[in-house]
Amino acid sequence: MDEHEFPGITGPMRFRPETAQPLNMLAEILLRAPHSLPPGERELIAAYVSGLNECTFCCSSHSAFAAVQLNAGMSLVDKVRADLDSAPVSPKLRALLHIAGAVQRSGRAVTTELIDAARAEGADDVEIHDTVLIAAAFCMFNRYVDGLGTFAPQRPEDYLPMASRIVEQGYGV
Repeated sequence: MDEHEFPGITGPMRFRPETAQPLNMLAEILLRAPHSLPPGERELIAAYVSGLNECTFCCSSHSAFAAVQLNAGMSLVDKVRADLDSAPVSPKLRALLHIAGAVQRSGRAVTTELIDAARAEGADDVEIHDTVLIAAAFCMFNRYVDGLGTFAPQRPEDYLPMASRIVEQGYGV
């Protein structure tokens, strides 16, 4: 399989479609389904965790997916990734991103204080649940992509066609 034609996770998913289906279904529910944060913010959580995990493909792709769905675009994504505490995001999203960062370090790093801080900023149980699951899932996705040594395009613009496809059609197409 040509890894330049199917970079990152797309190659392994084509190689094992029987595992791709449930993984794509999980991504679709976590990142696009209703009843949680806006999709751009959920993609930002995925990009943030993937950046912490130093997964080039997942960080770059989900940064692009977030950017096309957030009003402030890639500028906001870059600011969050560079310095979460000074990035111009809502206090609720900042608190949820702190939870995601804790999950990336260890599930046990999620403290009552982090949860209480998110609730104090207006996060509900579904948003907290989804943040934890997005962060945990992206630790898995990142290890899947990097563990198989997949190819990751280096230019940010290479991820824009994928971003358009995800926004228009969703995961698993």
